[in-house]
Amino acid sequence: MTINTTIKNRSVSSRFYSLTLFMLVLTGFAQMPIFKRYYIADIPGLGWLGEFYVTHFMHYLFAVIFIGYAGYRLTVFFVSGKKRQGWTLLEGIRVTILSGLVITGAFLVVKNLSGIYVPPAWIIIMDLAHLSLVMGLLISLLAGLFIQRR
Repeated sequence: MTINTTIKNRSVSSRFYSLTLFMLVLTGFAQMPIFKRYYIADIPGLGWLGEFYVTHFMHYLFAVIFIGYAGYRLTVFFVSGKKRQGWTLLEGIRVTILSGLVITGAFLVVKNLSGIYVPPAWIIIMDLAHLSLVMGLLISLLAGLFIQRR
C-alpha cells in the first residue's frame, strides 16, 4: 500500500484531526521563537509564524477546536459500542498523551490569566511536561505509521 493510496482512503474526520494536530504543533513551536531565529519566517507567506500574538491566538483557537473534536470522538466511541473491543496499546498511549496535553495546556492557559500567580517552578514543570508530551505524541504517531506499513 503506497502513501498515495493511504491518503485517498482517509476519511474527512481523519483529515480534520490531522490538520488540527498539525496546526497545533506548528503554532506551538511558533510560540518558541525558532521560526524567526532561523529565518523561516522570512520565507514569503510564512511571516505570520514569526508573530507571537498571531500564533498564540491560533494555538488557542485550534486547541478549542481539538478539545471539541476530542469530546465528539469520545462520545462516538462510547455510544458506538467499540468500547467493548477496547483500545490497542498504541491508542491507549495516545489517549493518555492527549489527556496530559489537554491538562497541561489548560494549566498554561490559566497561568496566562491576569491576577493568577503561579510559582516559577510550576511554570517550568508544566512547560517541560507539555513539550515532552508533544514529543511523545509525535513519536507515537510515527510509530503508528511504521506499524501500519507492516
